[in-house]
Amino acid sequence: MAKQPMLKFVSVERDMPEKRPPDLRRTDFDEIYAEYADAKAKEQSGRCSQCGVPYCQSHCPLHNNIPDWLRLTAEGRLQEAYEVSQATNTFPEICGRICPQDRLCEGNCVIESSGHGTVTIGSIEKYLTDTAWEKGWVQPITAREERSESVGIIGAGPGGLAAADVLRRAGVQVTIYDRYDRAGGLLTYGIPGFKLEKDIVMRRNDQLAEGGVTFELECDVGRDISFADIRAKHDAVIIATGVYKTREIQAPGVGGLGVERAIDFLTASNRKSFGDGVPEFDNGRLNAMGKRVVVIGGGDTAMDCVRTSIRQGAESVKCLYRRDRANMPGSQREVANAEEEGVVFEWLCAPKGFTGDPVSGVMVQKMRLGQPDVTGRQVPEVIEGADYVEDADLVIMALGFEPEDLPTLWNEPDLPVNRWGTIKADYISGATALEGVYAVGDIVRGASLVVWAIKDGRDCAEEILKRMAAPVTMVAE
Repeated sequence: MAKQPMLKFVSVERDMPEKRPPDLRRTDFDEIYAEYADAKAKEQSGRCSQCGVPYCQSHCPLHNNIPDWLRLTAEGRLQEAYEVSQATNTFPEICGRICPQDRLCEGNCVIESSGHGTVTIGSIEKYLTDTAWEKGWVQPITAREERSESVGIIGAGPGGLAAADVLRRAGVQVTIYDRYDRAGGLLTYGIPGFKLEKDIVMRRNDQLAEGGVTFELECDVGRDISFADIRAKHDAVIIATGVYKTREIQAPGVGGLGVERAIDFLTASNRKSFGDGVPEFDNGRLNAMGKRVVVIGGGDTAMDCVRTSIRQGAESVKCLYRRDRANMPGSQREVANAEEEGVVFEWLCAPKGFTGDPVSGVMVQKMRLGQPDVTGRQVPEVIEGADYVEDADLVIMALGFEPEDLPTLWNEPDLPVNRWGTIKADYISGATALEGVYAVGDIVRGASLVVWAIKDGRDCAEEILKRMAAPVTMVAE
C-alpha cells in the first residue's frame, strides 16, 4: 500500500526556505529567500491537511486550488501541480514572491490555528513556477484562433497584463498603452528586486509580446494619444492605470529639498538596477548613501523604502508610524525582515512638519490610540507636550497613493468616478457606464494588492469575451 504523502503536519514542522543572513543581503538587491530543493518542497507540501473546506483557497482572491497543487507536489507530480496553479493565476511565481500570505492563504490555514504552523504556500507556489520555467513546461501564448475584435488596455501593470493574457489566448487582438518605457507597472518600477527580481517580470512581458500582444510604451494617454482615439480604434477599452498620485500631508517644510515621494525614490532605485541613467540618483537627491533616512508610513511601500535605503548604504534608517505594531497595515513578515537588516521602528509617531531646506529633521508628535472609529480601528490621538525632532537628511513620504484626475487628464468628463477619484465600475465585470469601457485593479479599488489586480484583469477579460460571443439582438423597425 502506497505511503500517505499528506497529513504530515503533526510529525513535520513548518520550514521556510533558507533566508540569506542580514549582513549579506544588506549589500545587494538579490532576493533574500533561497529556492526550495525538490525534496523539501514535497515534504512541506505534505503537511497540508487537505481540508474539506479549504480556508486557504477561499481567502485567496483568485481562489487558487491550493490543496490540489500541494497534494500533487507532495506526490512528485510537479508539472501537473504547476498546471493546476497556472489555471487560476496568470503570474503564480510573482504572487508566490510578493503576496502577503500571512494575511491571505497562509494566515487562514487550518493547521496554523491548531498550533502546528501554517503550510508554506507562497514558497511552494514560487518553487513550482520557477521549476516550470526551468523545465520548459511554461508554454508560449498561442491563440486558439485569430479573431478580428481588438481591445485596448491602458496600463501595463498586473491587472492590464492579466487581462491581456486571457484575451490573447482567445485570439483577440490586444494593444497595451503605458507611459513607461518598460511594461510591468509597479512590478517593474515600484517593488524592489530583493522581493521581486526584475528578470521574473521581464520574462512575462516577453511571453506576452511573443504571443502577439502589442505594447505601445512611453505613450502617455491624454498627451501622446487621446482617450477618444483609443476608444475609436478598439472594440473595448480596459483602464488599468493603477493609482500613482502620492497622498500628501499639509505641514511646514513639505516640498523642501530632501522630502521626497516614495514612488520617485523606488523608481530611481529600480531604474539603476536596469542600468539606466538616473540623474536624480546620481546627484544624490534620491540616493540614501550616507544619509540619516526617515520613512513615514506603515504599509508595504514604506517597508520597500526602508529596506532599499539600507541597501543603498544609509547611515541610519528609521520608520515612523502613527499606530502601534499590531495595527500596522504592512506585512509583519516584511517588518521582521526590515528589523533584521537594521531598520528602527518608531511606533505611535506622526510627522508635524520638517526643519531645514535641505531637510535636517522631522518634527514628530507622539501618539496614543484612542477610541475605535466606525471601521473598528482605534484612532491615533496626539499626546500634548511630547513633541521632539528626529534628525534626517532624507525623508521619504510613503503615506499611500490616490488616483489621478483621469476625466480631466483625458478630456473625458463622462468617465464615471466617485468622490475619491477612483472609477465607478462593476466589481466583477469591470464594466463602466461608458459603452465598451471597463476598469480594473487599483483605479477601481484604490491602492490594493497585486493579486486583486490580477483577479480583476482576468474577470474583466472573461466578461469581454462573453459579450463578444453574445448574439446580436435585432430590433424590429
